[in-house]
Amino acid sequence: MSGTVLALGAGAVTASGCVWYVPALADLRAGADRPGSRRLAAASCVTGWATAAATAPLLLLGVPVLALLAAAAAGAGAAVALRVRAAARRRREERDDAACWAALGAAPARPEPRHPRYAFAGAVAAGLGLALVAALLLARGRAHGVSAPLAVAAPVAVAACALLAAALRAAPTTGRGGAAVRR
Repeated sequence: MSGTVLALGAGAVTASGCVWYVPALADLRAGADRPGSRRLAAASCVTGWATAAATAPLLLLGVPVLALLAAAAAGAGAAVALRVRAAARRRREERDDAACWAALGAAPARPEPRHPRYAFAGAVAAGLGLALVAALLLARGRAHGVSAPLAVAAPVAVAACALLAAALRAAPTTGRGGAAVRR
């Protein structure tokens, strides 16, 4: 598979990802009107999609595979680091809110429910990224000693684990009295 086809695929996936990065850009533009954790999560989202967008021109230019993977890994690492910081900050903000409500003697406000679609969408996006890695390994890995079954099996196994984790997270759990409740 040529780099042009991979670049078109990466460009199409990035363009279709606007349902995630456009709202994230709105959160970033809102500035101090949004909580810090939400801005960090939005920065993570934009960084991830910008990394995906940056791979398309690199593929078109015929950049060596190692340089391409290094650029993608750097962007993915930055996005993951921002997301971890956002999760930690969210927990800290929730603790602070609970302490403020406790000082007032009132019940704390319930946090917004998490939508299982986001976990599933993240797993699908990760699967698409892994498919791109598999395609790169298949296209150029044979010259470096990577066999075709290994090039396909490794990303498929990681994608399957990600989809399983998303499905388990999205599945309803049983609460008191046997009634199904969402997490």
